[in-house]
Amino acid sequence: MLQPPCLMAVPEHMADERAVRIEGAHAIERFLRTVERRAVRMAELSTRQRDDAIDLVQDAMFGFVRNYASRDAAEWGPLFWRVLDSRIHDWHRRQRVRGRWLGWFDRRDAEGEDDPVAMAPDPHEPGPLARLADGEASAALESALQALPLRQRQAFLLRLWEGLDVAATARAMRCSEGSVKTHLSRALANLRTRLEAHR
Repeated sequence: MLQPPCLMAVPEHMADERAVRIEGAHAIERFLRTVERRAVRMAELSTRQRDDAIDLVQDAMFGFVRNYASRDAAEWGPLFWRVLDSRIHDWHRRQRVRGRWLGWFDRRDAEGEDDPVAMAPDPHEPGPLARLADGEASAALESALQALPLRQRQAFLLRLWEGLDVAATARAMRCSEGSVKTHLSRALANLRTRLEAHR
């Protein structure tokens, strides 16, 4: 007599495949948790807007999982940073195009009054006390990082902040290893100049 489907034993090979898929999903989730905060910070330094940074990282995570989840875990780091790098480049491209179109419009309405939405306070603004607590040197470093050209900032953050080697950074930035070294060298020189007063 046949057992009802709910009581039938799952073939061993199917149970093994399911266990591997579940473990793979847990592994990729752990990986994304380890890079999430640094990725948001990197995107925020590039966009200067927290909400856009969070959106970019979330989009990069979805794209990474969709395209690279089946790759070896050792490759995930450079691949994830490459996806995020692409999203940041696309964001900058869209901002340039949007800026061309919005340049035609004035921020004031037809009666000359300020736009109430544009004048509303930013709820994510930490306020003067929190800014002071962060310290002058920290603010100077952040300002200096934001002032770097995009490629220099990416080379600096991926090499020194994220700890990728030159080859992995080159793969993430889609450029040669020599270009990574050049961008990093220029970034360090620019940062030294800008942060001279905080030594």
